Amino acid sequence: MDERIQWNEFEVLEDMCMDGLKIVQDTRLYRFTSDSVLLSKFAKPKKRDVVADFCAGSGIVGFHFYALHREKFPQMPVTLFEMQEDLLNLARKTAKYNGFDNFSFVQGKLQELPKEYDEKFSLVLCNPPYERGGFDNDEYHKAVCRKELTIRLEEIAKAASRALKFGGRLCMLHRADRIAEVCYTLHDAKLEVKKIQFVGGRYGSKPYLVIVEGVKGGKPNTEILQTIVNER
Repeated sequence: MDERIQWNEFEVLEDMCMDGLKIVQDTRLYRFTSDSVLLSKFAKPKKRDVVADFCAGSGIVGFHFYALHREKFPQMPVTLFEMQEDLLNLARKTAKYNGFDNFSFVQGKLQELPKEYDEKFSLVLCNPPYERGGFDNDEYHKAVCRKELTIRLEEIAKAASRALKFGGRLCMLHRADRIAEVCYTLHDAKLEVKKIQFVGGRYGSKPYLVIVEGVKGGKPNTEILQTIVNER
């Protein structure tokens, strides 16, 4: 481990499976799933993109997306937004460990997005909490990463619409059985759904996940991409 970084006993380095890059995780906290990697592969960068990662957690979507495209866009600016300070601190350590000096970090609720970020970004990535219901026997700090306890879909859509420039894109994961809600909620926030891709757990199975791209100010015209299989 890098001696310049102060580590705690619960922190581990996990492989991003790309160019020897690592991500810092804490075994006590919420840890990312393969769904996040699907989102980073779905999103396509453009020249001079300014990127935000909403509900970033420990930063896997933003880091993996940048890692995929850093050879072509080495100075792509990426800002991670996360409510939980402990998770954001892991992201800071990941950036330092890998030498990613193009990342910045904002701690706080998306509902309270500072005005300085209005129309700042051309691309917003978001793997939100998309389960309904309480946290049952789960620990609260893990439950809020999966369930809509602190933020709802319409609040994410509103924040993304504020943060995006006209023509900017929101790429987001959600439950497949909430696709209708996703489409009309984004439409109400002036984000027109332009691409939809469903994800199944195995060949021939019913999709459990959907990835969408919405464009701020876009015209109604949606491309349905081929369903992909994520054998978790």
